[in-house]
Amino acid sequence: MRICKIILLCIVEYQFLKVDQLLVNVYMCVLNMLYPQMASFYYADETPVPVANCSAKEYNSNPKQIMPFKEFIQYWREYIQNGHSSPKGCLYLKDWHMQRNFPEHNSYKTPIYFSSDWLNEYWDTIEVDDYRFVYMGPKGSWTPFHADVFRSYSWSANICGRKKWLLYPPGQEEFLRDCHGNLAYDVTAPVLQDKGLYPQFEEACQPLEIIQEAGEIIFVPSGWHHQVYNLVDTISINHNWLNGCNLDIMWQLLQEELSSVQREIEEWRDTMDSWHQHCQVIMKSCTGIDYGEFASFLKTIANNRMSFLNSCPRNAGNCQDHLAESLFALGPQHAAFDLQRVLHIFESMLSNEDFKRLDPSTLSFKPEELLQEIREAVRTIV
Repeated sequence: MRICKIILLCIVEYQFLKVDQLLVNVYMCVLNMLYPQMASFYYADETPVPVANCSAKEYNSNPKQIMPFKEFIQYWREYIQNGHSSPKGCLYLKDWHMQRNFPEHNSYKTPIYFSSDWLNEYWDTIEVDDYRFVYMGPKGSWTPFHADVFRSYSWSANICGRKKWLLYPPGQEEFLRDCHGNLAYDVTAPVLQDKGLYPQFEEACQPLEIIQEAGEIIFVPSGWHHQVYNLVDTISINHNWLNGCNLDIMWQLLQEELSSVQREIEEWRDTMDSWHQHCQVIMKSCTGIDYGEFASFLKTIANNRMSFLNSCPRNAGNCQDHLAESLFALGPQHAAFDLQRVLHIFESMLSNEDFKRLDPSTLSFKPEELLQEIREAVRTIV
């Protein structure tokens, strides 16, 4: 029961999500193209979208292609008409950065429970990426077994449809690796019963199974591996997010990932110039971030909190942008907590031997000066 309460931290109705007209329009577009008699609205028909083939496996995942939105919806319509079958396989529109592609529409408002979101705050600040996605899939589409990027939290809101989630607590994934150490692709596959291939499978606990209905949001904590099925035609919004409560988990993951890379190329340590820098490059290609960018991430969050604490708490009128408004809604105590968490991890990072080996020219700031600035700011609020 306790685990269920953790996972189902927030099951809410549409008014909490505050879905705006753009997403309603997309939903109506889908209805129109799947069921022409129901509507007459088209939206973003030529917009390129990422589409995965759930019927194919490539490097323990589903291969992806880019296709026009209209083409995917036409495929979906034919898929339904053919009894949820197609020679093209089961295609799934996933990881579509709809909000990033159409920022002027402000498609929906993040529930306040999930609004302390450092991950998207950072990538919005540098205007490079985001971790906000729209998923649209027919009955039978699915996502293979995985844990979320950077061991982040995630939340997933069903706009329509129904999903089945299979979730495993942190650590259980170690029993779901094959004899070569590779994570299972499909935890329901009969091949996992083969003790020669999956020698520890019988030691794994039973997954927590959750059925998510339309209008509900599910929260997935850091490090919980999961596999997800669309039981019917489904549209959902999904966010990955980090904050002061799971920042230490991300930092631990990065240290583990770097150690793994170092072990793999240990034999070239003495013969390769800039061996440590090469390890950082390889880690970033595999993980999506290196120590230098993680330091920049912490700097951005710290600077935003220090700026906020110096101005907005005393005058709401000074909060002129979306970030400041979000911080004001959470309150100065929350910003102070954030700053203390950044300080804790930044101190740990600066004492890390691998961080000390970074080429200083790869950083756009002096870490020791920033550390002192954060310490001074924390002293004024404690």
